[in-house]
Amino acid sequence: MSSKQSILQALKTVAVEPQAMPNIDVSPRLDDVIGQFETNLATVAGTLHRRAGLEGLQAKVDELITQGLQVISTVDGIKGNRAVPDTAHELKDIDYAVIPGDLAVAENGAIWVNNQNLGHRVTPFICENLFLVVEADKVVANMHQAIKKIGLDAGEFGVFIAGPSKTADIEQALVVGAHGACSLNVYLV
Repeated sequence: MSSKQSILQALKTVAVEPQAMPNIDVSPRLDDVIGQFETNLATVAGTLHRRAGLEGLQAKVDELITQGLQVISTVDGIKGNRAVPDTAHELKDIDYAVIPGDLAVAENGAIWVNNQNLGHRVTPFICENLFLVVEADKVVANMHQAIKKIGLDAGEFGVFIAGPSKTADIEQALVVGAHGACSLNVYLV
């Protein structure tokens, strides 16, 4: 018997019987979920704009465009100065991306987005700065509620985004924007 086979045989003798997953019944904290979301979003270096709405976001986009910045939008009612390109490679010089979020999670400040609304799935990661638009009634208390509300069909892509890109790998110093967007602004509508 090879050493590999003897190791695998030894592992079989000490294997633990499969156990059923525990029933997790977490009561969500439902008081002021928008306030909780704002606090936790700020903790992960994001900013919530509660009252600006789509009009405030369009005003901000217009201001950025007058500064000569490249803005792409996949949100209905928000007009950037760049159309969604045919290939993801054409996104390399996008300064700001405006995309819809499907739902937000109060307990951790994360926003769920899926490829149906991205244009290209690399959009939120390749842009320099990211604007996410979330409907106020789509803010849930915790991840348990979020998971029950989302789904992906075969071949779809979805991701929770919590703040801008950040890492602390280099000399244990936090670097924001190391691997993706340098800022995250969430507009509640």
